[in-house]
Amino acid sequence: MDSLGHITGFINVNKAEGASSAQEVSRIKKLAGMPCGHMGTLDPMASGVLPVAIGNAARLFDYLLPKHKTYVADFTFGASSDTLDTTGSVTHGCGRIPDETEIIGVLPQFVGDIMQVPPQYSAKNINGKRGYQLARMGQEFTLPPKQVTVYSIELLSKVSSDVYRFKIECGGGTYIRSLARDISAALGTNAIMSALVRTQSGMFDINNSVRTADLSADNFKNYIIPADSVIDFPAYRLTAAEEKKLLNGVPLQNSLPQGNYKIYLADESFYGIGFSDGKIFKKRTKLC
Repeated sequence: MDSLGHITGFINVNKAEGASSAQEVSRIKKLAGMPCGHMGTLDPMASGVLPVAIGNAARLFDYLLPKHKTYVADFTFGASSDTLDTTGSVTHGCGRIPDETEIIGVLPQFVGDIMQVPPQYSAKNINGKRGYQLARMGQEFTLPPKQVTVYSIELLSKVSSDVYRFKIECGGGTYIRSLARDISAALGTNAIMSALVRTQSGMFDINNSVRTADLSADNFKNYIIPADSVIDFPAYRLTAAEEKKLLNGVPLQNSLPQGNYKIYLADESFYGIGFSDGKIFKKRTKLC
């Protein structure tokens, strides 16, 4: 709780397959009785970790977005789709099925800082329109490549005659559908994403997530993760005198190493995020 008695924190939602991210947030909002927002949209066909912020905890998203994300994805080879996944117009029999050795051989090409063209059916903004809106209208357009970071890709198993399962660790903004397209292109064939589960997003892990269908007014608060526990910055605890100055906008003189800090008030309550340049300490983001 913050000083106003409002709930703040996060719910580590395990998004259901078929549900939109907005629908999941709406369910949390009804239970919390206050504004909520999600970090890192998951497409309706995907499931898994969807961190939802309650109240002012959403102000911490900027500090969380660069975190590692982990996915388990199924790619169906020998198939193509306008959406790069099974939600679009799928054509089968358009390419050969590579073997495991071939796939493993090309994966290193897609690890590291790589350039990736986003799917046309995406939320990318093109002259005020979303890519998926233009694609549905049949308009021709080109999306420029963007740099994304892929930390690792592991081939986990062959699920069926044409489906392989992968574990992918990457940074924010990486399109797993685009990896299916690009990996298959490197093998001289086609592939689409046929299943996707996000198993981790920063400190949010699927093993301690909860489905919104299992939440109720009676148990909701039991699943709230304190806002300060998801941020790994060092703590700075204010004295009463420092608190009075900082909360009134007066920077503090100090010799803290440069960087971000979690600010705690004199009563030990979490206030927000501050920044030190090595000489001056200022408040940067307040939660209460």
